[in-house]
Amino acid sequence: MRKTFVLDTNVILHNADALTSFADNEVVITLDVLEELDRFKSEGNDLGRNARRAIRLLDSLRVKGTLGKGVELNSDGGLLRVSLEHVDVDEFGLPEDSPDNRIIALAAKLNGNSKVIFVSKDINARVKADALGVSVMDFEKQKVDFDNLYSGWREMTVPKASIDRLYSEKSLVTDEELFPNEFVHLVDDTDTKHTGLGRFSTKRRALVPLEHDKKNPFGIRPRNLQQHFAMELLLGEDVDMATLIGQAGTGKTLLALAAGLHLVMNEHRYEKILVSRPVVPLGRDIGYLPGSKEEKLFQWMEPIFDNLEYILRSNFKKAGEMSREVKKLLDSGTLVLEALTYMRGRSIPGQYLIVDEAQNLTPHEVKTVVSRVGEDSKIVLTGDPYQIDNPYLDSASNGLTYAAERMKSQEFFGHVTLVTSERSTLASIAAELL
Repeated sequence: MRKTFVLDTNVILHNADALTSFADNEVVITLDVLEELDRFKSEGNDLGRNARRAIRLLDSLRVKGTLGKGVELNSDGGLLRVSLEHVDVDEFGLPEDSPDNRIIALAAKLNGNSKVIFVSKDINARVKADALGVSVMDFEKQKVDFDNLYSGWREMTVPKASIDRLYSEKSLVTDEELFPNEFVHLVDDTDTKHTGLGRFSTKRRALVPLEHDKKNPFGIRPRNLQQHFAMELLLGEDVDMATLIGQAGTGKTLLALAAGLHLVMNEHRYEKILVSRPVVPLGRDIGYLPGSKEEKLFQWMEPIFDNLEYILRSNFKKAGEMSREVKKLLDSGTLVLEALTYMRGRSIPGQYLIVDEAQNLTPHEVKTVVSRVGEDSKIVLTGDPYQIDNPYLDSASNGLTYAAERMKSQEFFGHVTLVTSERSTLASIAAELL
């Protein structure tokens, strides 16, 4: 039985492909949706780009028929229709005549004639529609199962001889189905204190010992199991993209910066470090603050500077000396700060890229950023899916978790979920309880 999906504007602004993502069913949008798309189309962010993509798609469909009557989307029989009906929101007890309420009212009116589902990224809009007896859903095309998200590592209980073989032969064949660069914590089945750490190499089709286990870049030493795994990914030459997920204080940004400084300044593997963070809400201009782009970005990058000063404090004991050293990194071009707004259209070769707070990016925005990576570059995405500022994203739909799940089978990719806060006892307890 064909279903009718009434789309809220925010779904299309989130992903313009939503118009064509409902198979052989009917997709309905209202004139209010068109008006809101028109309002956003001139913006230079991803909302504007999605609005323009949707408008171009609608324009291309006009040649197939009349949008007001419905136009076939594909050979499966999918239909897209622009509803011209006027709906009185008072009839459904909605409190005010707003675009959102008119869209919900239309869904409620259509619900009497066919199976209607209201699709919105706005939780409150879904609640209102549900109260009117309309089936509701979030747009889930780019969602992952966060509760079962790929962690990047697992624990295996094995005979003592297997652990010994891993280190003596530098290889251990296993029957377990492992993803490329997935880490394994091997535990002796007779002595739990006897353990080993391995990474699955697709080239050798076996577990291999950690290659960078003894390295402490700029004095930063991994403090727990997951940090050891993360450092291996960050320093590994065969990993071009890494994602690090963890709550506050787990060391995501600190490890990424320390490894980046080491690879640029000591090993000279990359020309520079490029660091970017979403200016929340993402896609907005960085504003009318006085000064250059770098000066405007400074306050958004304070967490980066905090981590840099922590890294450098072993070499520069006085706060002033550390601050001068950070300024030297910026002045020399070793460290470059960039707003994500200006990443589109660029090609970035020979650089070590860190995108911090990547949980505030949509899957499409992550795709846009990662597709900028040129030859001989490495990109690291870090973030905490429990701290999302974008109102239309959650732990299952943000670009960071989406990338971690979708890229896990690629040989050049690695992921680690960090679980232990090392910032302080207070930070660890706050992350867990508050």
